[in-house]
Amino acid sequence: MNKKILSVLAALSALSVAFAGCSAAGDGAHWPSEPDAPLYEDENHGDGNYVYDGFKEQDFSLVSEKPSSYFSLDRNTAGYSLMRSQINYGTKIMPDSVRIEELINYFDYSYPAPDGAAVNVSTYLSDCPWNDSSKLMLVGLKTTEMNLSGSNANYVFLIDVSGSMSGDSRLELAKKGLNTLVDNLGENDLVSVVTYANGVKEVLNGEECSENGKAIIKESISSLVAGGGTNGGDGLERAYRIAAEHFITGGNNRVIIISDGDFNVGMSSTEQLKEFIQTKAEHGVYLSVLGVGMYNMRDDVLQTLATCGNGNYAYLDNETEIRKVFTDEINATLKTVAKDAKAGVTFTQSVEKYRLIGYDTKLISEDDFENPDSDAGELGSNLCVSALYEIVPAENAEGKLADVTVKYKDVTGETQTDETATAEVTLETPSSQDLSFISCVAEFGLVLRDSQYRGTAAITAVLQRLDGLGAYTAADEYKNEFVGLVGKASESGFYGGGRQ
Repeated sequence: MNKKILSVLAALSALSVAFAGCSAAGDGAHWPSEPDAPLYEDENHGDGNYVYDGFKEQDFSLVSEKPSSYFSLDRNTAGYSLMRSQINYGTKIMPDSVRIEELINYFDYSYPAPDGAAVNVSTYLSDCPWNDSSKLMLVGLKTTEMNLSGSNANYVFLIDVSGSMSGDSRLELAKKGLNTLVDNLGENDLVSVVTYANGVKEVLNGEECSENGKAIIKESISSLVAGGGTNGGDGLERAYRIAAEHFITGGNNRVIIISDGDFNVGMSSTEQLKEFIQTKAEHGVYLSVLGVGMYNMRDDVLQTLATCGNGNYAYLDNETEIRKVFTDEINATLKTVAKDAKAGVTFTQSVEKYRLIGYDTKLISEDDFENPDSDAGELGSNLCVSALYEIVPAENAEGKLADVTVKYKDVTGETQTDETATAEVTLETPSSQDLSFISCVAEFGLVLRDSQYRGTAAITAVLQRLDGLGAYTAADEYKNEFVGLVGKASESGFYGGGRQ
């Protein structure tokens, strides 16, 4: 690795390490200084500082030693968009950028909706395509649907206008995204706009989303230009202050930050940022994090902001993603229905060992799972969340394989209530087309990560199984797009036909 890259990583190391309390610190992937040029992430192709969180994949656990698995639930999708961008740029995927649960959770599935609750849990079982001795066990959650028009909202748009945000794939894409969001807001919603570069500017304060108000908001957003440093910490402080000024009791109060994540001016101590974000989250102001850009894009910082701020994290790489986040899934993006959501899976002696695929940075202890006051993930309205296990049945397996419990705070009513949803898995639990597709996504992720647990996983095998799901994927534009991405990855020659 050349000296220039090492100097970039050294300058960023303090930021990565200090965020470890909310998510693991990451190694850097490296991008060229021209964002619209073909990209490659090794030391021979560019000197950018695109930084991901590094993490270690979970090993198999023996049921005789550790029968239960606990993790925080959320539905971040940035990892999928980041993967798509790298493939579309003709780039070999940086393994640390592949968070398999975010690939799986990018899509909608036909899980049964809850009846009279915020969350419903269903389970599915199939053979494991990349390991003949294993099974795949899918836990599928579906949240209740709540329309944003049912409650007033208080949004603060916090927009990074620093110099690193210049370009069509950064600030210009951010403007299009936020203007699309404004078009979909209700007339009683309030919008404030704060920008940050070297300093912080309050552009709008509490503008109502009437027809005239929307025109004012969109004009303010469209006129923004990029230049200067990145005073993200002070920007967050101002945004939360304004959110508190307009706080709507029982309403939807949310800061929406859109940035490449490169904080380098003002309150940039990550411990200060972490404590600040966590404190604000405790007072009922949620956070949506939207990443843009490639060069200088700090995925590790943005992921941590979302984790510490009771938020979600998406990455905008094109106008299709803007439509998905701000039109198709606007309620899921902006309306939380289940707070502090967490899952516990306890296996019976009919399972020899198990491995949770993904959620590597979201593991929690049994004490945190049982503690109703412990912080966990937030789930939006009308969305699906999936957790996939590879399990190895015991030699004489029979009957029940596992019990699944999901705990969360239902925030759909006037007061939040502690709720629990349960399900079980048996050897007779059926498979589904959803699980068949999810197994393709998971296998693709294992190949991209060059995972030590990939077994016989190969892109050629994924393409063959996707071909058998033609009618299923053709009915969903995003799943159909995934088929095309796998094809592009295969044609790139980066990943071979089998284990490398």
